[in-house]
Amino acid sequence: MSGVSRANQDQLKEKELFESMPIMKAIMKLVVPTVIGQIILVVYNMADTYFIGQTNDHYKVAAVTICMPAFMFLSAISNLFGVGGSSVISRSLGQGKTARARSTSAFAMWGCLITTLVYALGAFLLRDTFLNLLGGSDPTVHAYAIRYLMVTVVGCGIGASMSTLFSHLLRSEGRSLQASFGIAMGGILNILLDPLFMFVILPKGNEVLGAAIATGLSNVIAAIYFIVILYRSKQDSVLGFRFSHKMVEEDIPKDVFSAGLPACLMTLCENISYAVLDNLMSANGVIMTTGIGVAKKVNMLAHCMVRGMSQGVLPLIGYNYASGNHKRMRQSVLICMSISVGLATACMVIGLTLSNALITIFLPDGGEAVSYGARFLRILCIGGPFSACAYAFISFFQATGEGLKSLLLALLRKGVLDIPMMFVLNGLYPIYGIVWATPIADMVCCVVAICLFVNFMKHHVNLNRDTVPEID
Repeated sequence: MSGVSRANQDQLKEKELFESMPIMKAIMKLVVPTVIGQIILVVYNMADTYFIGQTNDHYKVAAVTICMPAFMFLSAISNLFGVGGSSVISRSLGQGKTARARSTSAFAMWGCLITTLVYALGAFLLRDTFLNLLGGSDPTVHAYAIRYLMVTVVGCGIGASMSTLFSHLLRSEGRSLQASFGIAMGGILNILLDPLFMFVILPKGNEVLGAAIATGLSNVIAAIYFIVILYRSKQDSVLGFRFSHKMVEEDIPKDVFSAGLPACLMTLCENISYAVLDNLMSANGVIMTTGIGVAKKVNMLAHCMVRGMSQGVLPLIGYNYASGNHKRMRQSVLICMSISVGLATACMVIGLTLSNALITIFLPDGGEAVSYGARFLRILCIGGPFSACAYAFISFFQATGEGLKSLLLALLRKGVLDIPMMFVLNGLYPIYGIVWATPIADMVCCVVAICLFVNFMKHHVNLNRDTVPEID
C-alpha cells in the first residue's frame, strides 16, 4: 500500500472517529489510553516519594516535595503549546484546513522548545532564590533539593516538556493510544530506574540524586520515543514541524495562546498555590511539610484521571464544534463530565476511609507525619468531585476556543480564591485552615463553571441538527 493510500486510510478512520462512531465508543477510544497514561504518570511521580520515604529521612522527602512545583512548571509550558495547539489543530481539521493544522503543530513544537530552554536557564541562574521561595530555606532540605532541581529541570527538563507536548499533538488527530503509550512508557521506566539509581548504582545518602536521575532519564527516553513515532508516520500525519513563516500566519499564535493560556495558567497557578501552601506549612516544621507533601501526592490520583478524561475528549469536542455537529459535541462533554465526577467521587470515598493506610505506604516509620498527612488527605479529597466537574467544563471551553471563559475558571480554581483563603483560614484555623482553602475554591469554581456552560449552550450552540448516533 502506497504512502498516499495509507494517509487516506488514516484520514478516513479519523473522520469516522470524530463524526460517525457511536459517541460512547469514540469517547472510550480517546480517553481510556489517556487516563491509563495519566495514572501511570502519577504513579511514577509517587515513586520518588515512595522510595525516598523508605529512607525514613523527612528532610529528603521534604526536598522532593518543595521541588514539585518547579518540576511541574514544565507541564505549564507544555500545556500552553500542547493544549492550545491541540485545540487549534482539531478545530482546523473539523473545518478541513489541514495546512493550518500542520503549521500550528510546528508553532507549538518550536514555541515549547524555546520556552523550556529559557526556563531551564533561569532555574539554573536563580536556583538558590527559587528554592527558598518554594519553601526550601532549611539548609539540609535545600542541599538535597538543589540536586533534584539541577537534574530534573535544568538538565532533563526538555525531555519532560517535549514528551508531554508531543502527546497532546498526537491526540489532536485521534492517535490517543500512541500518545498515551509514550507517557506510560516514561512512567514505567522511572519506576524501574528509581530503586536502581537510589539503592544500587549511587552510594548511600544519594537517594534524592538517584531519584532525580531516574526521573530525568525516563523523560528523555519518552521524548525520543515520540520523535521516532512522529518521524516514522510523517507521511500519514497532518502534523508538521518545519520552521517557517507559515507558523505565525492566519492568527495561529493568537489562537494557540487563547486556548492554551488557561491550561498553562491553571497548571502554573496550581504550582504557585502548592508552593504557597508548602511555604506556609514549612513554618510549622519539617513534619508538617512532609505530611502535606505526601497527602498531595496521594490526592493526585483523582486529578490525574480527570485530567486524562478532559485531555482525551478535547479533540472530539473541538472537531464537532467546528464542523457544526453541536449535539454530538454536547453529548461528548456531558458524558465526559459524568464519568469524571464518578471517578473522583470513588477516589474521595477511598481517601476518607483509608487515609492512614495510604499515607503509611509512603511513610512506613509512622509517627506524627503520618497522622498529619492522613488528616490533610481527608480534607483535600473532599474537593475532588467538584474539581472534576469544573475541569471538564474548563476543557470544553479550551476545545471550543473560548479562551476568556476557560481562563476565568482556571484562575478561580487555583490562584484567585485559594491563595488568599490560605492566609485568612490559617489565622482562623491554624495549619488545617491552609489545606481547607483548596476544596472550598474547587466548590466555588464548580458552581461558576456550570453557570458559564449553561449560558454558553443557551446562546451559542445549535442543537437542532439531528445527525448524531445514539449512545450505545
